[in-house]
Amino acid sequence: MKITDAKVFVGGPGKNYVTLKIMTDQGIHGLGDATLNNRETLPAAYLRDYLIPNLIGTDPRNSEDIWQFFYRGAYFRGGPIAMAAFGAIDMALWDIKGKLAGLPLYQLFGGKSREGAMVYAHATGADLDELLDSVAQYVEQGYKAVRVQCGIPGMPTAGYAVPDKKGNIRNYITDFSGIRPRVEIWETDRYMRYMPEALARIRARFGPELKLLHDVHHRLLPREAAAFARAVEPVNLFWLEDPTPAEDQDALRLLRQHSTVPVAIGEVFNSIWDCNRLIEDELIDFIRVAVTYVGGITHVKRIVDLAGLHHVRTGFHGAPSHSPISMAAQAHLNAWAPNFGIQEYLVLGTPECDALFPCGHRMENGMVHVSDAPGLGVDFDEKESGRYEYRPGSHPVVRLEDGTMWNY
Repeated sequence: MKITDAKVFVGGPGKNYVTLKIMTDQGIHGLGDATLNNRETLPAAYLRDYLIPNLIGTDPRNSEDIWQFFYRGAYFRGGPIAMAAFGAIDMALWDIKGKLAGLPLYQLFGGKSREGAMVYAHATGADLDELLDSVAQYVEQGYKAVRVQCGIPGMPTAGYAVPDKKGNIRNYITDFSGIRPRVEIWETDRYMRYMPEALARIRARFGPELKLLHDVHHRLLPREAAAFARAVEPVNLFWLEDPTPAEDQDALRLLRQHSTVPVAIGEVFNSIWDCNRLIEDELIDFIRVAVTYVGGITHVKRIVDLAGLHHVRTGFHGAPSHSPISMAAQAHLNAWAPNFGIQEYLVLGTPECDALFPCGHRMENGMVHVSDAPGLGVDFDEKESGRYEYRPGSHPVVRLEDGTMWNY
């Protein structure tokens, strides 16, 4: 069996999804997702110009050797562009394996550990009252876990994942359109004074059973993160996400010494080497890697296995920058992983998205149920993809009130 061709498609409904399709001489194709949010043309070019020419003629069943060829064979290793491209190839090769075997991928991993995987929704509001309404909407839909973000009184701009004005709060997604990024203004003292009380009010309103998550999005220094974690301990968060930038892995020791709040980190990591010390030293409770950004299923399984040895559970990234292809890969990993924790899930199921990516996975009452179709269980309509083209965009950037650049 040989790979005969591969194509890259960029575009989609509201997002620049980067979709890889690998074809074989037996008529079986595999799909992968290389979407690198707001830098989508870079992994697409890397695939077209460098990686696909080296794929042609290889046996797609040898996915381990192909992964090692691209990773070890590169003099400059890793990084988000390369790992997103490797991740797309790896997903597509696993998709081919599943189709050859006539089995869903979770069976190739070792079978199911659970029937459904719990997901969390994103609740938000320009102020706390609007956030409470947003949480209530998701609870009514059957969600058992909700991430909560709201505007901070006196903050010059709305802040991370918060609408600028009161209004439609259902499935709010930050606007990344335009190549020049929006500037958000951050003020740590206001946040640290207000947010613990806001979280306490949410807990009082919805009771002890609802799992509450909160994302700081790298905005606090290590000492501030430790103080904030102590302040919110009574809320009993399911997790506190990205309390401080994790490039300095030892920074998490300070937080661990002062608080028992569960910590989730990893959505910007690109390899096991970004998180092995955090896992081995048990400085985090959830690992947030995404199957695209860390080089695909092959590499994610290694991280999951390492995490399982150290009481660390999975909490894969699931922002709308991940197409239904990578979300399908994570659905299979969630079904298998013995140390599964939770899955981030932003609603992708619009009619346009369903037409581009026909998929058998389903979400009901806050749980994702994986399809039993062979391979990934998701397809790609090339004709439908012709409706879309690349549109440039950028993440916002963050400055302090005095103009100093800060962490997004």
